Parts: sequence; structure tokens; C-alpha cells
Amino acid sequence: MFGRLLSAQSSSSAGQPARIFVDTRRTIAPIDRNLFGSFLEHLGRAIYEGIYEPGSKLSDSNGFRKDVMDEIRKLGVPIIRYPGGNFVSGYNWLDGVGPKQDRPRVLDKAWNSMNSNQFGTNEFMQWCKAAGTEPLMGLNLGTGTTEQAAALVEYCNVDKGTKWSDLRRKHGYSDPYNVRRWCLGNEMDGPWQIGHMTATEYGMKAQDCARQMRYVDHSLQLIACGSSGPLMPTYLEWDREVLEQCYDYVDGLSLHRYFGNTKEETGGDSSKFLALNLTMDRQISETLAVCDLVRGHKRSPKKLWLSFDEWNVWYRERNGDAVDGRRHDAPHLLEEIYNLEDALLVGGLIITLLRNADRVRLACLAQLVNVIAPIMTNSNGLFRQPIYYPYSWALQFARGNVLNVLIESPTYEVAGMDQVPYLDAAATVTANGETSLFILNRDLSNSHEVQVVWEDKPTTRAIASQVLTGNDLKAVNGFDSPHKVEPQPFDKPTTSNGSTKFEVPARSYTVVQWQT
Repeated sequence: MFGRLLSAQSSSSAGQPARIFVDTRRTIAPIDRNLFGSFLEHLGRAIYEGIYEPGSKLSDSNGFRKDVMDEIRKLGVPIIRYPGGNFVSGYNWLDGVGPKQDRPRVLDKAWNSMNSNQFGTNEFMQWCKAAGTEPLMGLNLGTGTTEQAAALVEYCNVDKGTKWSDLRRKHGYSDPYNVRRWCLGNEMDGPWQIGHMTATEYGMKAQDCARQMRYVDHSLQLIACGSSGPLMPTYLEWDREVLEQCYDYVDGLSLHRYFGNTKEETGGDSSKFLALNLTMDRQISETLAVCDLVRGHKRSPKKLWLSFDEWNVWYRERNGDAVDGRRHDAPHLLEEIYNLEDALLVGGLIITLLRNADRVRLACLAQLVNVIAPIMTNSNGLFRQPIYYPYSWALQFARGNVLNVLIESPTYEVAGMDQVPYLDAAATVTANGETSLFILNRDLSNSHEVQVVWEDKPTTRAIASQVLTGNDLKAVNGFDSPHKVEPQPFDKPTTSNGSTKFEVPARSYTVVQWQT
């Protein structure tokens, strides 16, 4: 939480190394692997030409892109939200099931694009199984009814003997999917959203939806729509009113946030941009305060968790042709090209998610392929955007318990944010003693010496170390230069007398893993 962060950081003396105090006995929470989920929406080329491209030389017999699937399997993405997003609020799931030749071509009004419906619920479930991930299903609470939502649960989760389970079996899928986690709509506070309604109206609809869904399957975990972001005029008040209606019926509340190095948000100042993950800490803290306010008001024994199920950098491809599909199939929409500074902030956002892992149980990098995504495809292959790397490090190295580290760092001043530490960090430890440390150096000009102080027991050896850095914050990757921004080897530091010293470069995100 934001309070935890502020109390754990202070200025170090000039010329002294920054210090990170690590005690493996002092934990925040076990990491839920779903903290590192992602998102695929029927938007642009995320599905068609992204994960699904029948007839491509790179696709299998199901039409699934093998190169993309291999990349996602190798990453180990634990959960993927689908099918939206703004798209879901106008989507009839029945259009995307059954014989493909009978599925209608429909206009997706959210993105003014054509949807062939050749990829739907059953294809997504097949793809998730092949890619080694779990579904986080979104429900249409815009134009859709609560009865239709419960019908989809029945279609997915009941074995046989009911109208909708037998329809699934008729479609050729005998085994139920047992989907556990569901989002009750998307951004219903937004005037842009199909079916936008007031907080009280949405809260009552979410309550009824949750009741009907649980009548079908008692084991579900349900997530209500929180505010779309801190800049909404109804921010936090929306959350309170919604939860007054449906607190007893849901398990989690969603948060969304996109960050940009824009004139409005940062004045184009990269040093402020790299501090924006601290505003994510604040958003989490404020939202939890509302959840717990309603909990107290209702005298409920249940404590809600948060689902940060849309987060990323996104600010360049937000207008005009970037968001208007002009009624084409798989138009090139929201195809943000990420640079080094974007990747550094993504690293900082992952640090924020880790230190809030006691209440943030699920989060989705939005999105996964082609649309504001770490992976970009064309007909011949794919390349990894710079933001791919901090995300992949979280999946690879952040395991076990999150540690409550104390950081002493020199600071700099940021307008509207007071003093910001140059260094930010999070650490994790596994049961077998593997400790991973993630460090963001926000200093654009200077490297910083770091002293890791091991307060309970020193590590014996570093087993992995990488750094993401470079001289050009605006450097990008592409099909013609896929390796321009990528991790570099980092000398494995040595430990003596209970501490480890090393230097992190300017403009860098670093991961080091030790084995005790």
C-alpha cells in the first residue's frame, strides 16, 4: 500500500550507497500467480492475426499461431482475461459458438470493427488449454442480461443434463471447462461504455448476476467493476455505491489504469514518468479504503481483494484511426510501439503490484498480442517489445512470498509528488531459499551503488542477474531491429559480512536472484 511504501523509504546521506534491508522472515503475503496475468480482447489484431490465423504457415490445424502460443507457454502466463474490454459490453456469446459456417458476422460497435465470430468461447477454452493458461471470463452487463450471464456459466461449467450444458455437448465439447473466475462487466462507470449506467443500477445488476451465477456454480470467484481510473469524476464514490449493493455477493473489485508520458500527465518529463508507479500504489490504497469502509458499514467478516485487470503504458495510439476500425476485419488498432522508458515504468508497476500482493490477488497486463502488447506479429513471425522483459522477469523470478523490504535511497523532487526515491525495489523468497530482488533506478543521469543488507541470514551465491538499460530512453524494437532493447548480462554480485554491494546503471531495471 502507499502508506507502506512511504514509511519504508528515506534519503540516504550524500555519497553513501542506497541500502535495501532484506529479512526473509518479514513477509507481506504469498504471491498469487494470477498477479501476472494478461488480457486478450476482440480488438484490432489481438485475436485474428494475433493468436488465431487459420491458413497461416505459422498456424496449427486449429488455426492457432504456434509461434505466439510457444512464446506464451514459455512465459508461463497464468491467466488471461477475455473477451473484453469495451467489446464485451455489446457481445452476444451465442454468436461465437456452434458450427462456424452458421455464425453471424456482426458489427462491434465499441471499436467500429467487423467480427466474424470464427473465434469464440470454445476456441478460447481450447487455446487456453494448449497455451497452459487459465481463462478469466468477462461478461456482458451492458446490453446483456443477468440470465444470459448465468447461461454462459451453465454452458461452460455444468457437465450435462441442462439446456446450456447439452448445447455445449451438441457443439462437440463433452467436458465442462470449470471456469472459476469471472468479471461482472467492464468499466460500467464510463460514458463510453455500451450500456453505461449509474453506480446503483450497476450494483443491483451485479448483485442479481452474481446470485444467478452462483445458483449454477457455487465455486465461482466474482469480480465487480470498480472505477475505470482516478481521473473519473465518480472515482471512489462509484466504488462505494456499487459495493453498497453487491458487497456480500462478490469476491473482488476491479481497477484499471493506463500511464503516459504526456503533456497533461507528466509535462513530457521522463523523470516524473518513471515515478508514476507510486500513483498506482496510491490508487490501490484509496480503493482498498473504500472496500474496507463498506465492509465496516455492513459489519461483514469478508475482506475483498482487488483485481487490477487492466494496466499498462498507453498514450500514443488513442485517437483517430488508432481506435476506429472503419468496419474492417482485424484492423490495426492500438498498436502502441514501446520504448525503453516505457519498459522501465512497467518494471516499476510490477514492483507496486508485488508490494500490494496482500490485497491485489489478480492483475492483467493489457494486452498480450499486437494491441498495447509486449508481443507483435506479422505474417512471418513476431518480435518482443521492450515491455516484454520486465513482465517476463516477474513470471520467471517472482515466486514464493513477497518481502517487506526497507529502502534507503536519495530522492529527487517531482511536482505534485513531493520527494521521490531514485531507487525503488521489491523482493520475493521461495521456500527453498531463492531470493529475487527487482530494482528500478529512476535516475536518468547517474548509476547508484546499492548495498543489500541481509538481516536474518546472508545468501551464499547469486544465480541469476540481468539488467535492462540503454543510452536512449526512446529506443524501440521492430521487425527490422528486434534486439535493440533487450536485457544485458549483469555481473553476479558477491556477498560478504552480511551484505551485498553492486552498482545499478542510470535508467535501469535490474533483477538479481540468490540461492541461500
